[in-house]
Amino acid sequence: MQTKEQWTSKLGFILASAGSAIGLGAIWKFPNTVATSGGGAFFLIFILFTLLIGMPLLLAEFFIGRSTGKEAISAYKDLAPKSKWHYVGYLGMATCFLLLSFYSVVGGWILLYFARSLMGSLLHAGQAYGDLFNQTVADPTFSVLAQFCFMLITILVVGMGVKRGIERSSRILMPGLFILFVILLIRSLTLPGMMEGVRYFLMPNFDNMTGAAVLNALGQSFFCLSVGVSVMVTYSSYLSKKESLTRSAISVVSLNVLTSLMAGLAIFPALFALGMKPTEGPGLLFVTLPAVFEKMMGGGVFIAIFLALFLFATFTSAFSMLEILVAGFSKNDPLKRKRLSWVFGGLIFLVGVPFALSFGVLSDVTIFGKSLFDAADFAVTNILMPLGVFLIAIFVGYRFPRERLLEEMKSEPKLWRKGLAVYIFLLRYIIPVAIIIVFLNVMGLLPV
Repeated sequence: MQTKEQWTSKLGFILASAGSAIGLGAIWKFPNTVATSGGGAFFLIFILFTLLIGMPLLLAEFFIGRSTGKEAISAYKDLAPKSKWHYVGYLGMATCFLLLSFYSVVGGWILLYFARSLMGSLLHAGQAYGDLFNQTVADPTFSVLAQFCFMLITILVVGMGVKRGIERSSRILMPGLFILFVILLIRSLTLPGMMEGVRYFLMPNFDNMTGAAVLNALGQSFFCLSVGVSVMVTYSSYLSKKESLTRSAISVVSLNVLTSLMAGLAIFPALFALGMKPTEGPGLLFVTLPAVFEKMMGGGVFIAIFLALFLFATFTSAFSMLEILVAGFSKNDPLKRKRLSWVFGGLIFLVGVPFALSFGVLSDVTIFGKSLFDAADFAVTNILMPLGVFLIAIFVGYRFPRERLLEEMKSEPKLWRKGLAVYIFLLRYIIPVAIIIVFLNVMGLLPV
């Protein structure tokens, strides 16, 4: 009989879960969305939605995983035997597989830029950073090699297991991420003229809010917590029955909101102080921010710190995506874990190669007018993840055995136990409707 994988402590679980949730979504996508959705007003609405929508969904995955002590597919089979609900686990695995296949491409770009920053070859006066980025992503050799290196590190960490691999690395990377953030915050908030950026980010101005911006905040609230792909089902299955799931969820949500706050305060004051405007997508990280740091004293050091921060966040998310695949088939067998880490990691790399080449030699290949990379991103973000979130909310709201849920609630504070009826109401009626509205909005089917 194989020894069941388990976190060595609640802190290890929280750091790993927060690392999975934070990723590029909180640090990269969040500032972009803020910049195009009303600044401080968006941030306030995002926090409300995260508490009312995102955290209940996170708890739902925690309940599924911890109550069974099994990875996603087996967990659904345990809770709903002789049904098709275990396909939600397969959906999560497929989503993570596709997501990591193009996410690793971005991870490779960050590795390349980080290496350049360490060598002092990234920042130069008069450097055309847009051209540099285009040349980097169009180069087939460097793009694929960088993606390979990113996946290799991910495979090695996940192959070592939950305790020695994921938890140990998270205990180093997550505190390191916040230390780097503090250094950047101090630098950003000491720039002349930085207050305009602070006001833009933190002072709500509802005159600029639109219906689309509100829906963006709603979508960001559950995307930023890594819910909908059953990663948190697998992670919580390694958690002791003695730990409070609600307190763990609050800790993960708090760390995520804190990270989003720190990302905004590190980026917007610097941009406004140096007379630049936020841009969307890769342009923010690879074009705008290098131009910002170039104008700073000690900019070479700070761009290296910033890229290291992004790299840490990218790796912690990648670990969780590969873990759900490995855990689903290894069944706590350490030999199978290592072998499956290489098998799934290798397959993800191979599937990701066309995405890495979609900015260069395969740039003419499109799907519904989108590049291969953008098509995969759209499928995951706008179709697969919302579908997963919707199904998980329905499952816990209607199908999760009530006696099992009450059993899980015994370790929770009395206040949370009293609020169980409200929680079930949210999962049954409010959250599914909210998810449908977000889906219709991103698909362009909802006039706002």
